[in-house]
Amino acid sequence: MGVHAVDLSLIVLVDPRQVAQDTVPELLSDLRRGGATAVQLRGKTSTTRELLAYGETMRAVTKALGMSLWVDDRLDVAWAIGADGLHVGQDDMPVEVVRRLVPGLRVGLSVGDPEELAYALAVRPDYLGVGPVYATRSKLDAGAPLGPDGFRALAAPAQAAGIPVVAIGGIEAATAAAVWAAGADGIAVIGAVMGQADKEAACRSLLAARGASR
Repeated sequence: MGVHAVDLSLIVLVDPRQVAQDTVPELLSDLRRGGATAVQLRGKTSTTRELLAYGETMRAVTKALGMSLWVDDRLDVAWAIGADGLHVGQDDMPVEVVRRLVPGLRVGLSVGDPEELAYALAVRPDYLGVGPVYATRSKLDAGAPLGPDGFRALAAPAQAAGIPVVAIGGIEAATAAAVWAAGADGIAVIGAVMGQADKEAACRSLLAARGASR
């Protein structure tokens, strides 16, 4: 997964519209204590300047905490703040173009069906985000839920090719064990953590389900 692999066991997506910038250090500290290994800046309705300011705060804190920082969709923001990686969807900037423009930047790619998987295997991103595993309200254009079996069917060929696979879409504490059992290398969540009062405990629950699945 690139020259220096990163731990993608638990990625928490953070939206500037949901979390005030001055509370980011406290939030990320809570996530890290709970075991989160990475965060993704996902600001679909934020301006470029808002994302830059917010991202710079996240970059400073993640470096101090030993977490990797990813940016959703926005290559310009990822490059400007020195993020560890960029996550793109099938309709975003192609993986090969991202690598040409910003050599060395890690790239994650969303995959939801066999055709998208074929493209992914050809361009070999640093990881795949496979889903939605379950129905999700956070992404209105997400496809039909794959379920754990559908997830496994897409994940296995990628893993056989040496590409780590992160499960995405609607994963909650109650369903995390089934996702881990389906072979996920990591999980990415929003509501399962950000929608909970105790975010540290929420992270712990999701990761504890990994052991329960074995």
